Amino acid sequence: MTAYFFLFFISFLAATIFPFSSELTLINLLNTGSYSSFMLISTASAGNILGSIFNWLLGNYLLKYLNKKWFPFKQKQIDQASNWFKKFGIWSLLFAWVPIIGDPLTFVSGILRINFFIFLILVSIGKILRYLILLTIF
Repeated sequence: MTAYFFLFFISFLAATIFPFSSELTLINLLNTGSYSSFMLISTASAGNILGSIFNWLLGNYLLKYLNKKWFPFKQKQIDQASNWFKKFGIWSLLFAWVPIIGDPLTFVSGILRINFFIFLILVSIGKILRYLILLTIF
């Protein structure tokens, strides 16, 4: 049970600005053969999706703190993610799992007030597919 909680926690943090790798944690747990693959994928997905929801909420409600030192995203990250949105639209949310760009992308979607349910569906598809692909590879 603690392994699942640890994976959930790492996956949540990895979807925010913290430099954690939920993929490595998941692969290591899958390779032990001691845990249910379904439960590991579900746990990692839930944590990662909730981390993205956290970013969306930050963008939606806390943009006024952008210039504060403690704020998790910098203007450069927001500009880069905004450019992705301009280029690819809401479909860019399918790539919210991509390192470096994914976290600011979910934040910017909150700033742009992207419909939460569309956000949730697209982010979930991308993140779950990524973990399922890892499952088939490892």
